[in-house]
Amino acid sequence: MISEEEYENMTIADGLKEYSKLMRMFKKRGATRTNNFVGDMGETVAIEHYCNSPSLPNLRLVEIGMKHIDAISDTNERYSIKATRTNMTSVFNGLNDPDSNMPQPQLFEYVVIVLFEKDMILKAIYELNWEAFMSLKKWNTSKRAYYLIVSNVLKRKAKIIYEQ
Repeated sequence: MISEEEYENMTIADGLKEYSKLMRMFKKRGATRTNNFVGDMGETVAIEHYCNSPSLPNLRLVEIGMKHIDAISDTNERYSIKATRTNMTSVFNGLNDPDSNMPQPQLFEYVVIVLFEKDMILKAIYELNWEAFMSLKKWNTSKRAYYLIVSNVLKRKAKIIYEQ
């Protein structure tokens, strides 16, 4: 294991070699499946946490490209997992525009928000049911999709799975 001091004294080239080793290890273990490192780590951390907690359902990843969901439980409940290092999630595609008169089909049962510090240390995991998600979602006009803000209101409505 490399010490903090060794990291601080490392050249950029040596740092990139260490980074490359970590990225290969994450890929080999299935922790990274796409080029979205934060998203992949969020999915992996969430699924590990759920599967290692007796009070939570076991989750398994779905195939890459599956619309609207990232994981499914043993009881076939659908989970959308969003990971972020800020207080905003990425967007949720496939929802009706705010001015739509069409009924909104339920795309998943739960949203899991994995919150990381800027340096990728796990800060929190929150779970929202569909109803809470629908009441909290915000519209991003430029992306024409909804997102969530990790606010005190969200935390009050969420099931707190983990907090640092």
